Amino acid sequence: MDTSTLLINAMLYVFLPLWGVAGFVDWCCHRATNIENTSGIKESLMHSLMGVQMGIPIILCLLYQVNVLILLICIITWISHEIVAHWDVRYASPKREISIWEMHAHTYLGSLPLYMLISIIIINWSVFQKLLTLDWAGSMSLVLIEEPHGSSSFLPMYLVFMAIVCVFPYIEENLRCFKAYLNKGN
Repeated sequence: MDTSTLLINAMLYVFLPLWGVAGFVDWCCHRATNIENTSGIKESLMHSLMGVQMGIPIILCLLYQVNVLILLICIITWISHEIVAHWDVRYASPKREISIWEMHAHTYLGSLPLYMLISIIIINWSVFQKLLTLDWAGSMSLVLIEEPHGSSSFLPMYLVFMAIVCVFPYIEENLRCFKAYLNKGN
């Protein structure tokens, strides 16, 4: 098995699921610190934004060949995720307790996207070189991959997993915070 395949498998079967588990632990910590009555809807929406920011490159890399366009999107979304993560903690820390468990979850939520981005760059080194040298001609369109990464059932199973551990919990958090926000106005 070559290095690229090993890195792809590490991303699919270790990094991506671990990122989802860390997101769930983070949600549990928000719930335990009563986020709806402390930092509220603003912080909750930042969490959802960060999930979308990382979800976009993940889905793109699972469905499309990595070219300059995909790599640019991955880099831009990673940078924007880091900016929002900084704003999130800066906003929340004076308003509610950030437990040791939440800090550990944040460690994974911040580092795993970087590890995945670096792995994608290593696997697609020639694309990265094109990006750096501005040789972007013919590399700015979406091209579906011919064979799915991992097994053919990986993407549907991963989407279900992420819906259970992240999407539904964070929707619940947004709704809970929005309800508390509306109740404060009355």
